[in-house]
This record gives sequence, C-alpha cells and structure tokens, in this order.
Amino acid sequence: MTTPASDTITMFGAEWCGDCRRTKKQLDELGIEYTYVDLVADPAAADVAKEISGRMNIPVVVYPDSSHHVEPSNADVEAKLRELSLI
Repeated sequence: MTTPASDTITMFGAEWCGDCRRTKKQLDELGIEYTYVDLVADPAAADVAKEISGRMNIPVVVYPDSSHHVEPSNADVEAKLRELSLI
C-alpha cells in the first residue's frame, strides 16, 4: 500500500483498536464503500498512515477529497460524509 485511492474512502486500522472497530462498524452500517487497510496484515502501511496524518494514532480515514481524520468520532465521520454527499 503506497497511497490511498483518490476516488474512495480509505481507512487504515487494526482489529485490536477499539476506535477502528467503531469507525469500521459505522461505515458498514451506513453502507459506505471503502478500502480497509489492516495494519497488522500490512505493517508497512503504518508508515503511509503516519505520513498522511503526521501521527501514530489510528484509525486514519482518508476521504476522496484528500482530507483525513485521525481517531474521528462518529459525528466527525457523519459530518464529513454529508459534506461529500455520500449519505
């Protein structure tokens, strides 16, 4: 994984991360298509997530407009999806 696709949502996360599970569940329940990058299965992708966010925290959610959230609340994600007319 070198860079997220520019036409979809990409989420960098790990199953052991509670915030990652919550955000993944929210996207799934909203029926949002996204690419999930499992940082346990692809440890090198952690460098990509850090380069995007400037932080070591996850999840990192990258949106089609190239903006991103780090450890977003459900309200943050919902607001961004509405801004992008995805919900």
